[in-house]
Amino acid sequence: MEITRHGTAIMTNGTPTAIGEKLPAFTVKDAQGHSLTTQDLSQRLTLISVVPDINTRVCSISTKHFNEDMDAFDNVDFYTISTNTPQEQQTWCAAENVKKMQLLSDQNADFGKAMGLFVADNHTDARSVWIIDDTGTVKYRELITEQTHEPDYTSALAYLEAHQH
Repeated sequence: MEITRHGTAIMTNGTPTAIGEKLPAFTVKDAQGHSLTTQDLSQRLTLISVVPDINTRVCSISTKHFNEDMDAFDNVDFYTISTNTPQEQQTWCAAENVKKMQLLSDQNADFGKAMGLFVADNHTDARSVWIIDDTGTVKYRELITEQTHEPDYTSALAYLEAHQH
């Protein structure tokens, strides 16, 4: 898929998973370095915010935004996935006082490659927002084509509001 960063075209490794499809098999790491799989992220309604690099302005803004939004949703899991290391993510969380949003590392690009989001040119995953149900089926997605833009928070949160149990 073609995306842009500051207007310059870059390519992901494939076609992103479509609405109605199951999440592909992948493994990411949590803050303690434990592996989490597709099944671990498919326990209930889940929002996954994918950011290229947690240490950049827009990635930081969107992660903090979703962290604040979590309070309104008791029965929804929220994750941010980036290709940063678990240590880089924890350093960012401490500096930004983010305590609720769980950051997951795709340092090995397993998630990005499986989802068709991996950008080999800069070893990042393309900015996107995914909502999956408890069966691991993609119910909502936003593929942000210009990577310096923020996601449409209102639409993603409205979907969660309408579908949380």
